Amino acid sequence: MQIFYAPEIYGKEFTLDEYESRHCIRVLRMRAGTQVNLIDGKGNLYEGFISIADQKACRIEIRNVILDFEKRSYNLHIGISPLKNNDRFEWFVEKSVEIGIDEITPVVCDNSERKSIKPDRINNIIISAMKQSIKTFRTRLNHPVTFSEFIRLTDKGIHLIAHCDKDVERLPIRSVYSAGKDAVILIGPEGDFSPDEIEAAIKYGYISVQMGKSRLRSETAGIAACHSIYFMNQ
Repeated sequence: MQIFYAPEIYGKEFTLDEYESRHCIRVLRMRAGTQVNLIDGKGNLYEGFISIADQKACRIEIRNVILDFEKRSYNLHIGISPLKNNDRFEWFVEKSVEIGIDEITPVVCDNSERKSIKPDRINNIIISAMKQSIKTFRTRLNHPVTFSEFIRLTDKGIHLIAHCDKDVERLPIRSVYSAGKDAVILIGPEGDFSPDEIEAAIKYGYISVQMGKSRLRSETAGIAACHSIYFMNQ
């Protein structure tokens, strides 16, 4: 079943914007009567069919709405450094959305080689990944913040910092996280967090954790953390 993003959907009919209409009619070659699904980014899945197959304003008639479709019992917020290679950061965003993540914050650290992201491009990746994996809640992309700003955030739940410094005790995520809990996880840049950052995070209540024995790239560590929380909630 084809999925379309419709953030402004309301009522029993909805007209896709020109981009989605063109994709639906010209690219996918759908016709009137074809069944489609819509997601609004607010947790709802709409089931309907094409009533008017217009490549500039394709109209969908809604037959059924599923509220809070596959809503998770936990909230996951990952703060991760922008990466030198934009493609790697975008890969992390795409895959974490497919697995299930509520919030992503780029965190500029002492060893970050890049301090900015491309928000428009990344938000498009988020929407595409939502449609691919049928996620009805849109992942929130925050503006970049400094490390010190991030650790002062007052998000609810358990706060974890994943790093590679063997001189600091690191616990497996499974030993400190329980299903159903909200989680905030910090993932560092190439070169890892600085010792001062690790110390500061721990002082602010972050628990030091590791992703296993292997030394992972930042984007891989982010995916491992995301999947670990997902797996423990199944």
